[in-house]
Amino acid sequence: SEENKLTYDILSHYFETLRQDVSYHLYQEPLSPVTGVHAQLPVLLAEYQLNDKKDAETYLSLLKTLPNYFASLARFEQQKSSAGLFMSDAVADEVIAQCNAFVSMGDENYLLSTFDERVGNIEKLTSADQKKLIQENKDIMKSFVLPAYESLALSIASLKGTGCNTQGLCEFSKGKEYYSHLVTSETGSNRSISELKELINAQILTDLQDSQKVLSENPNILEETDSITESPETILQTLQSKISNAFPSSAEVIVNVKYVPTALEEYLSPAFYLIPAIDNFSENTIYINQGHSLTDINLFTTLAHEGYPGHLYQFTSCYGNNKIDDARKMLRFIGVTEGWAEYASICSLDLLDLSENEKRMIYLDDVFTYIVCSRLDIGINYEGWDISETEDFLSEYFYVNDDFVKEMYYSAVAEPGVYIPYTYGQLKMWELRDMVEDELGKDFDVKEYHTFLTDLGIVSFSVIEDELEKWIDEQ
Repeated sequence: SEENKLTYDILSHYFETLRQDVSYHLYQEPLSPVTGVHAQLPVLLAEYQLNDKKDAETYLSLLKTLPNYFASLARFEQQKSSAGLFMSDAVADEVIAQCNAFVSMGDENYLLSTFDERVGNIEKLTSADQKKLIQENKDIMKSFVLPAYESLALSIASLKGTGCNTQGLCEFSKGKEYYSHLVTSETGSNRSISELKELINAQILTDLQDSQKVLSENPNILEETDSITESPETILQTLQSKISNAFPSSAEVIVNVKYVPTALEEYLSPAFYLIPAIDNFSENTIYINQGHSLTDINLFTTLAHEGYPGHLYQFTSCYGNNKIDDARKMLRFIGVTEGWAEYASICSLDLLDLSENEKRMIYLDDVFTYIVCSRLDIGINYEGWDISETEDFLSEYFYVNDDFVKEMYYSAVAEPGVYIPYTYGQLKMWELRDMVEDELGKDFDVKEYHTFLTDLGIVSFSVIEDELEKWIDEQ
């Protein structure tokens, strides 16, 4: 069938990309400071759903495997070290600090309090069983989880000094090739690094010209934008109800807004959406990091990115669509998902009473840092920029000092390719929409266009383009 052909093509391309990863196995880094296993696992464990006693027992059994799991990560890092591919001391220090911060929570560790709460919500669980499970969780945290983090920190500390490269990926023997593969994999684009660099440079120039034009007409435009005082929950409800003019109906789900534990604020993103269980997408969680200052309008666009009509809307629409093969729902296309979320957050500005100039400046304020950081990422990890060259580049767009430059430099070294899916993804989303609008002219209907995209599901940009051509012909 046509649907099976589409699934076959998607899976074939996806697995071919994964196969190519094997050539660069030791170049991958599972312990990067922001997206690393050690940083993200506690939040994932805190969100593990406990619907009955068996779930709780399975969860506790999983916690007992943590020492072996972390030991395997340590062995992998040892292999990287032997191959001359271990992380720099600066990155190692950050990973060690994160592990130690988690251990130092002690009795205040949120994996204790969140487990107590989840167990308390299990129906038909006796008081005795609750107390037994809660005590067992405390014992396992003390005997398995915290020692696993302590051991991992010691393992990384023992390997310090073996990282022979303090600069970007390109300084490794196959670093440039791996970076090219990484960017292709993360963006879903077949454009070369040179082509992406040209695209990003052009966008930086366009955005600067646009901002200068708007600011010349009204230098205080952002200060004059009305503040948004609603709670995150209210903003999400408003977004969900008002996007129906431009997007198809959203699935009826529960959205929980939570806050990053204080001890982890320094290490986690300003906000993030947790992808729900594929077979139970009714429970959804968005975390807000209060360690990052979000202005009123930034909070609004952030919740549009993470919630409606961004990630939450996209994933629940996909998971709830029975016409999409389940196999396709498990695949990862970060360039498309982040591109959609960035695109969606800008679309959400149409829901506010703003002038076109205000919307343009908010857009530029929202995406410009991503675009500049993407160019910086290419410079450091593909072209070999050092700290001095990084400072020269950043000083063209920001007021900089030594600490800021070093932070930006080592962030790009520690998390290569992390910004480019956002930048390329949102530029590609607008490119596709502009193309469809040009093709259809007055017949273009934005809600029908968004319906086509959500019905297609989460797929690569190449699939979107192919299917768009067919859709346009049918209009």
